[in-house]
Amino acid sequence: MKSFLQPYRPSFLSTRCTLLVIAILLIGALAVETRAQTDDDDIISVDSSVVIANVYITDRNGQAVTGLDQKLFTIFDDGKPQKIDSFSAESTPFAAVILIDTSGSMEYRISNARSAAIKFLEGLRGQDFAAVASFDSKVRVLRDFEASRDLPDVFYDLKADGMTSLNDAVAAAAKMLSGRPEKRRAIIVISDGADNTSRFSQKKALTAALDVGALIYTVDMSPKDAPPQEKAFMQDALKSYSAKTGGTFIATPGGAEMRSAFESIVEELGNQYTLSYQPSSLKEDGKFHSIEVRVAKGGLKIRTREGYIAPKRKK
Repeated sequence: MKSFLQPYRPSFLSTRCTLLVIAILLIGALAVETRAQTDDDDIISVDSSVVIANVYITDRNGQAVTGLDQKLFTIFDDGKPQKIDSFSAESTPFAAVILIDTSGSMEYRISNARSAAIKFLEGLRGQDFAAVASFDSKVRVLRDFEASRDLPDVFYDLKADGMTSLNDAVAAAAKMLSGRPEKRRAIIVISDGADNTSRFSQKKALTAALDVGALIYTVDMSPKDAPPQEKAFMQDALKSYSAKTGGTFIATPGGAEMRSAFESIVEELGNQYTLSYQPSSLKEDGKFHSIEVRVAKGGLKIRTREGYIAPKRKK
């Protein structure tokens, strides 16, 4: 019996068309990769010859320590003591950008993220300025810098959809802060931390935040019942951003814990010491340089940025 299932033998024309389609896809992929590389390099650049370090100091009980004199402070750049050019210990204004994750993975936690943002805004003092942006596959500015606590209607209509561009959001927030006059700057990230579609790498986004002297405070919104390994992966990026910029990581807050966490962030931003210096041996090597602040008084916990990334000399 003759089988009706004859083997398929592609014609020369169909084979040529298939190869053409594959070639087009490869060229397209290469173009996307090239564009991503170009975009990754197209990050904001500021004058890194002056380094600003915002320093938060607490005692053994976790209470803020204020009123310390400049003569007690020493700042080190790659282990070498530096001359402090300016020093501020007043409760000065700050500028902050609140980033709300609205990606699909946040579907059941958007209301919690919204509440977290509102709690932060409620704690603002009259001289503080805050902007709000959401991010999924794209970053959208919901309101520009304002001293008021009012929020636009679109803020209450946020819906979870799309992928997560956490790195792009951090880079966008840094760019927004680069034009602000306040020396104390912060980025508040409310997210489950699972980045999967950013144009910028985490290193580039972190560089942008460090360049503008922004502390990053991250609020973990990953599911409480997520498998430990998955949850750890989600939290890693958030922890890295906060640790390297001198901010803090807040693990899945809720209720009174959330209120307390955001009250402490506002208090911290308003009670920092701000130091600036020019590195005695600035190298345009594009590499990371460590910062350490010491205070000649015992029993204190000192938190500031880990360092900065020097500009790279253009060839």
